[in-house]
Amino acid sequence: MIKPINSLLTFLSAALFVLAFQFNSQAQSNGFEVIKNLELMDQIYQHLEMYYVDDAQVGKLSKVAIDAMLEELDPYTVYYHESNIEDYKLMTTGQYGGIGALIRKIGDFTYIAEPYEGNPAQKSGLMAGDKIISIDGKTMEKLPSDDVSASLKGPKGTTIVIEIERSNGEKKKISVTRDEIKLPDVPYSGMLNETAGYIKLNSFTQTAFADVKTAFQELKTKGMKELVLDLRGNGGGLLIEAVKIVNMFVPRDQTVVTTKGRVAEENRVYKTLENPLDSQIPLTVLIDEGSASASEIVAGSLQDLDRAVIIGQTSYGKGLVQRTYDLKYGSKVKLTIAKYYTPSGRCVQRLEYYEKQDGEKPKEIADSLLKVFKTSNGREVIDGRGIEPDIDVKERDLSRLTATIYANNLIFNYATNYHNAHATIAEAGKFALTDAEYLAFKDFVLKEEFTYSTASEEMLKKMKKTAEDEGFYEDSKAEYDALMAKVVPSKERDLEKFKSEIKMMLENEIISRYYFQKGRAIDSFKTDEVLEKALETLKNIKTYNTILGK
Repeated sequence: MIKPINSLLTFLSAALFVLAFQFNSQAQSNGFEVIKNLELMDQIYQHLEMYYVDDAQVGKLSKVAIDAMLEELDPYTVYYHESNIEDYKLMTTGQYGGIGALIRKIGDFTYIAEPYEGNPAQKSGLMAGDKIISIDGKTMEKLPSDDVSASLKGPKGTTIVIEIERSNGEKKKISVTRDEIKLPDVPYSGMLNETAGYIKLNSFTQTAFADVKTAFQELKTKGMKELVLDLRGNGGGLLIEAVKIVNMFVPRDQTVVTTKGRVAEENRVYKTLENPLDSQIPLTVLIDEGSASASEIVAGSLQDLDRAVIIGQTSYGKGLVQRTYDLKYGSKVKLTIAKYYTPSGRCVQRLEYYEKQDGEKPKEIADSLLKVFKTSNGREVIDGRGIEPDIDVKERDLSRLTATIYANNLIFNYATNYHNAHATIAEAGKFALTDAEYLAFKDFVLKEEFTYSTASEEMLKKMKKTAEDEGFYEDSKAEYDALMAKVVPSKERDLEKFKSEIKMMLENEIISRYYFQKGRAIDSFKTDEVLEKALETLKNIKTYNTILGK
């Protein structure tokens, strides 16, 4: 059994040795290292197969070894085993075979968090808040949510039986026929007022440009004269889709992005190939720390070309390009092959993965190494720090109480109860909890056992320790105790103190039970300070032009 494997690896080693001499001297040196380490891996496999006390499960060990090896490079170089090919498909196309629902782990069970509107989960009657007891008779208790997700996914047309339990204790079995699920690149678009259009872009799959173009053209027919393109939380995707979206707003033959890699063939210049849909419409792009990769190409290119005002928070800083290669046995590997550069010549990559020593975490590029570049109109921008917005709008931090009740799923659970008790609510954008309903939520929270601390309390404790060390505490004990009494957590006090932010999150969760993702988006407009700043900027064309250096 072992000899054929050994022969195969020996043959592969010899082939690699021959190929190595077809490259330069560095490649020849690397070729020897490849052969040497393949031989070592071969010997380890042989010894495990022959002598290890139990069945070594070589396939599982191989995947662990490959994953660990690639982990030493960067987080974007990934091996897709044949069993994980649905994850790859979802990343590139936004499609997968399944029931169409978000799930959430709470305690020992996984719950339906949000069915996608019009997909099998919603059509079959599954609802947010349903506890998944079993799938096809196999218990889901204590299983990781990834395992539950894998059980829910599968080929289009296959049927599974999901046993669920509702919050009222009702148990039922629901048959769901899987379908090809397509996550929308544009979950929502619409008019914010009589002249301002809004497009939310969640990802850059193969249909991103087509979806944005369709939304743009529809908004034009509704009287759109300014546009807000929202890339917040968009982790990126296909580079070419980003180029096409930029092309909607800039002339033909304009450089959008350049890629440079170790292999000369990866040094490419991506230019706009078509006439723009609208090269004059005032445009703002919203970004945050979750905007990465293709999102940064769009935002960075439009900024460098002085074509849009960028608003929000500094983006993630991923200036790396990946390409996927097919392997044998249905597997794939996604490799980082190049860095990309925006039209001004800057690379936005924040972390340096390739200079770190073994075991070190990647570090931010030192400030002293950052370079200044110029936009088309001469505005200064820097590299190495993601895309810095033209207008910085700080994200408001949640209070410790709000974060705690969210993390403990109290908002999620109360929304489930509310949905069970109310067949309908007002449309998204008009729904609001009454004071009596918020009081009911307060009572619900106060019955739950949880603890939290305030930042002020933690700071005071540190100050007390310093004062004790320096001998000042006894002289200020009365003042310290009085101040501590005001900052120690009080659930009842803080539920009222932070009512507005808690109410905002609770209303948004409740609305999702009736109006799904579109409802969430529309409801969020009420308290969106970044969006408010974008509308204010678009309304004042003089300010808009001044920011762009016109």
